[in-house]
Amino acid sequence: MTQSVLACLDLEGVLVPEIWINVSQRTGISELSLTTRDIPDYDVLMKRRLGILDRHGLRLQDIQAVIATMAPLEGAGEFLDWLRERCQLIILSDTFYEFALPLMRQLGYPTLFCHRLEVDGTGRITDYCLRQPNQKQESVKALKNLRFTVIAAGDSYNDTAMLAAADAGIFFRPPSTISQQFPQFPVTQTYAELKRQFCLAGGLAP
Repeated sequence: MTQSVLACLDLEGVLVPEIWINVSQRTGISELSLTTRDIPDYDVLMKRRLGILDRHGLRLQDIQAVIATMAPLEGAGEFLDWLRERCQLIILSDTFYEFALPLMRQLGYPTLFCHRLEVDGTGRITDYCLRQPNQKQESVKALKNLRFTVIAAGDSYNDTAMLAAADAGIFFRPPSTISQQFPQFPVTQTYAELKRQFCLAGGLAP
């Protein structure tokens, strides 16, 4: 293991499918399919989502029931195993602990930094609480201050500050509209390509 190298990965779109898209498909509420790929401002996006949930009477348990049917992207588990043998690993995500547990179980419980929800006694999601503003970027900065070489991978607008703050940033299956705006980050489409970029950036063994 290269102990000074630390991998920071986004969760949705990189290791697991987009949770809100799956909820949209299962409930038939098309408005819930929008993600940070569509609306870069996370606060605007989340307030919109909470309003939609209220209008349709959806509770936390309804969303958790959808998440319980989801599985990681094909090859994600093997990719994490490959990384763990070569460097340390943290998942930096804008999801919520209340959503992520079943997916973390399937991925072998990697360390996860994310946010939490406020939920009333009926399961209604009343608000969300950020672990801290710009937590992906700030986490990378803090880890670099601890003298780690940080390599980050993500797929969306809300990952670009994290990628820029890292020693090396890599896109994984981003929409072309996003990758074209940030041409400084190499684009990968498969885990094999992502492995090669990690090897190049961090001097990891193939």
